[in-house]
Amino acid sequence: MIIRNIFVIIVSAIAITAASLWLGQQSYSWFPVQAAAESHLVDDLFSFLVVLASFIFLGVTVTLLYSIVFHRAAPSDTSDGPPIEGNIALEVVWTAIPIALVIWIATYSYQVYEQMAIRGPMEHMHFQMPKAMESAYAFPWDKKPVVEQESEVIGNGTINVIAKQWAWEFHYPYKNVSSTELHLPANQRIHLALQSEDVLHGFYVPAFRVKQDIIPKQTIDFEFTPTREGTYRLMDSQFSGTYFAAMEANVVVDSPEEYQHWLEKAANQKPAPAKNQAAEEYAANQSKPFQNGWQTVVPAAPPIVNYSG
Repeated sequence: MIIRNIFVIIVSAIAITAASLWLGQQSYSWFPVQAAAESHLVDDLFSFLVVLASFIFLGVTVTLLYSIVFHRAAPSDTSDGPPIEGNIALEVVWTAIPIALVIWIATYSYQVYEQMAIRGPMEHMHFQMPKAMESAYAFPWDKKPVVEQESEVIGNGTINVIAKQWAWEFHYPYKNVSSTELHLPANQRIHLALQSEDVLHGFYVPAFRVKQDIIPKQTIDFEFTPTREGTYRLMDSQFSGTYFAAMEANVVVDSPEEYQHWLEKAANQKPAPAKNQAAEEYAANQSKPFQNGWQTVVPAAPPIVNYSG
């Protein structure tokens, strides 16, 4: 009996571990493509959490099934179970293990958060970062960051990101180019200066696994490294009002040569009002003969940009 139980435990532990590791590997496919250096950190952390959660879930489930199959009472047995009052050793074990797991998860999560350098707007901190990821930091609203000089070289300078109800506006250091579609060079460290003209917004690109809150009257210096060419979506991760769902923009990661070509092309275009879904929907609603009675904030005027996408 003891030998059988030991054998069942060993086989079950091996099977549960293998299944948990397999699920952890499958979790990488649950996200969008990894399009930034930071995405590997987030996906590795999530995979670790999936492995751990799967091991606990499967372990508990298998234990319950084993107890039901091999330790169920006989149909005619109506007696009470053994009068067990407690087991100090067992209680210590099932208390110590969760504490150790929580500390492990918290430490690993903090290390990832530290490496990604995403933090609150009032903090000004510096961490030891990998070469591909340097620390981002935030400026108080009354201490403006150093203004970048106009740059003729791609990858140099800071791209200013302005969030407002309900549009994204991007200003590049190259010849004052502006757009409502964020273009970035691949495999180069990107520096963004995030600002909000009204309420709380959130800069969030799922494919990059980066998210940073944008606080009014704050300028947040935010950095990441896109690594995969393609077109992705920028979303507002914070509810910013009526037309919040329309506050999205394309993020186009180009090769360095294509990025330079796009900047030169955009610089030759005359600034004009960009297409803005929120403003169009609001104008269409106001033109109706009968209003629904719901009040809403008037959207900001469409941005005047060189390139609207």
